Amino acid sequence: MAKPLLIYLDGKLVPETEAKISVFDHGLLYGDGVFEGIRFYNGRVFRLTEHLNRLYESSKSILLTVPLSFEEMEKATLDTIAANGLRDGYIRLVITRGVGPLGLNPYQCPKASVFIIASSISLYPQEKYDCGLTMVTCATRRPTVAALSPQVKSLNYLNNVMAKIEAIQGGGEEGVMLNEQGYVAECTGDNLFLVKRGEVFTPPISAGGLDGITRRAAMDMLKEMGVTIHEVNMTRHDIFTADECFLTGTAAEVIAAVALDRRLIGDGKPGPLTQKLVAKFKALVNSTGTPVTYPV
Repeated sequence: MAKPLLIYLDGKLVPETEAKISVFDHGLLYGDGVFEGIRFYNGRVFRLTEHLNRLYESSKSILLTVPLSFEEMEKATLDTIAANGLRDGYIRLVITRGVGPLGLNPYQCPKASVFIIASSISLYPQEKYDCGLTMVTCATRRPTVAALSPQVKSLNYLNNVMAKIEAIQGGGEEGVMLNEQGYVAECTGDNLFLVKRGEVFTPPISAGGLDGITRRAAMDMLKEMGVTIHEVNMTRHDIFTADECFLTGTAAEVIAAVALDRRLIGDGKPGPLTQKLVAKFKALVNSTGTPVTYPV
């Protein structure tokens, strides 16, 4: 049998069977908390500092006091990976509001809870990385920024979950989410990019998508490749008429999308620029990052 995972939970590494939170935790009761998904490759954590910066910004935005300093959180993350002997995988770092009485009042939760899972993740089968994803436009819209900033990675992901259900029931692997004005915001868990006439287009963050860390990495690499990038509002028409489309996200990495609503994008295959970017991304993640110190 596989060795049980060790989970960081409020200052201790415990076996996964013992990693439990209270039914009175406001993260469970109300989705009151924040999280980060982080990748590590070849014993190095990809853009760990950027992820932790975003985690603390999300926490600050919802007035959630993190019980660990930045340095302590970094160490806890690296120690959790090392304790499990993993060299490649995925981290789910979660901060919940903590235990409190029934009722919305977050000030009645005296201390936040932190847990860190270091494991593996496979968002799509290899076939989809080779041949590309099929997408469906979701009827579920991204919430307006006046309701909750999309830059807060909160534990309430019901909006994304419902859109993912629509995508799957519609015969796709991924769903395109629009904002209230009908412009493309993002996919259910990824940022979206288009290629047309050798230039790249992506929705601005103001359209309602997350300022993704893999999105930033992709934009940096495209600039290094000499590719012009435009952040512009776009509609489904722009996706239908693009030469190529690819998605970026921590879990998904960089992956081609080849159809939307039963319409092929380009020739219905991963395009040349997308393939070059995927290769460059793989080289980047396997050669950079915060190193993990493993026990001898």
